[in-house]
Amino acid sequence: MQLITEKNISKMTIYIFIIIMSSMIFMISYFYVKNTYANFEKQMQKYVHEYYNNQKAILKKEVDTVIDILNYNLIKDTHSEKELKEDTIRLLNNISFQAKKSDYFFVYEIKKMEGGDDFARMIVNPNRPDLLGSYISTNYKDENGKKFREEFMNNIRLNGESFNQYAYKKPNSDEIKQKVSYFRLYPQWNWVIAIGVYTDDIEKEISLKREDLKNRIKEQVIQNILLFLLFLTIAIVISILISEKIDEVLNNYQDKVKAKSDELMQLNESLERRVKEEVAKNREQEQLLVQKSRFIALGEMISNIAHQWRQPLSELSSILMFIKFKYNMNSLDKETMDQKSQEAERVLDYMSHTIEDFRNFFLPKKDKQKFQLYTAVESVMTILSSALTNNYINIEMQIDENIELDTYLNEFEQVVLNIMSNAKDELILNKIKNPKIKIYSQELEDKVILFIEDNGKGIDVTPIEKIFEPYFTTKKDSDGTGIGLYMSKIIVEKNINGELKAQNTQNGARFSISIPKD
Repeated sequence: MQLITEKNISKMTIYIFIIIMSSMIFMISYFYVKNTYANFEKQMQKYVHEYYNNQKAILKKEVDTVIDILNYNLIKDTHSEKELKEDTIRLLNNISFQAKKSDYFFVYEIKKMEGGDDFARMIVNPNRPDLLGSYISTNYKDENGKKFREEFMNNIRLNGESFNQYAYKKPNSDEIKQKVSYFRLYPQWNWVIAIGVYTDDIEKEISLKREDLKNRIKEQVIQNILLFLLFLTIAIVISILISEKIDEVLNNYQDKVKAKSDELMQLNESLERRVKEEVAKNREQEQLLVQKSRFIALGEMISNIAHQWRQPLSELSSILMFIKFKYNMNSLDKETMDQKSQEAERVLDYMSHTIEDFRNFFLPKKDKQKFQLYTAVESVMTILSSALTNNYINIEMQIDENIELDTYLNEFEQVVLNIMSNAKDELILNKIKNPKIKIYSQELEDKVILFIEDNGKGIDVTPIEKIFEPYFTTKKDSDGTGIGLYMSKIIVEKNINGELKAQNTQNGARFSISIPKD
């Protein structure tokens, strides 16, 4: 028995189409759900790692604030050292970070740097005033048998600082909880300053984030599955309608061929009209695909904005921390407030320009402008100044102030910022002694070249051009997104019609940005 005949060919075609489409949709839905939840766990692992690193960075900033207080008190040369210490201890016992959280802050006065019993005396502890004046021992063990004081003193002697995790009694509670502490030696007075946070507070934040992300993923999965089913339903309905139309056309064609041969032309016209209708439908589908590609581009743009905002947000946090410190010290004068307000306004203005620049990047028309190369680089240096200073990174600039460019200013600054930020991160990551970034220019007849060179040990990638590929990163533990250099390459070569190259030098890496004069 023949399964497909002339009479049922259209129906069999639509049945086969429905089976194939249904199978494809269900397979796509299955793998989509499976991969989405697999990626969820990877995202959470990355978030937990970044969150803990961020908490450690906050602890270091808070210790920096305390160090600033100590240094500020040292300039009171009208007081004796004993009076300065007593005044500082009273001030530090009133400091609190992260209100309403179980954070802690204490200061040891080191008596014996080699450790042992009674190696230090507790002089500051706002949460436990009953411990003030008591002596402590490096032989003390926490609930897990860990000699954490001996551990952090070993690191203090080697590096002057230490991160440690151990179990200890939580303030205002009898519970023993894990805590993360950052210890820093203040050598002028032989004090060890420690600030930390209990990990159960951190885990609460992570748990809230996990629940929120899980709910959003669940909603997204449901929406996409419904969209797949809707698409399948529409495809089936359209296929049935087309099948019926094909049946009708074939039947009419057979009748007309048998009846009158002169009606062949009319049939051809009818078929031609239907072909045009199908072409129009295909064009509508193409428009839907174009719209979808625009949404993808929008997602990439938002990701790039987040990447570009990472450094300015850090700078803004540093400015606000400085203002808070000055305010708490009752030393926030108008001149300092005006200066920091201007710095904050420059950072916010740059962030605003970033959004506008990326929006313009996807528009067909953009305006060029003339600007001084030296001024543009100086503008980027303003954004990075605090991060470079805090990490003792020396900047050497050898740029002719008369060099003028005629191109897209903000996009050029974004490229310089990306490369400078990557150089800074490599110097910090590799713990380079005497870190340095050298910026210099070369003017040729048809182009201007800006070089950015560091002494951060170079780029260990072969071939080196691979660093410009999307989502490729050399940073450990997924600290990088792999977008910055990729977008820099796109901006320079496709938008500015220039050239961006990277090469290793004897001590580090060198990037060259070539900008045509015309």
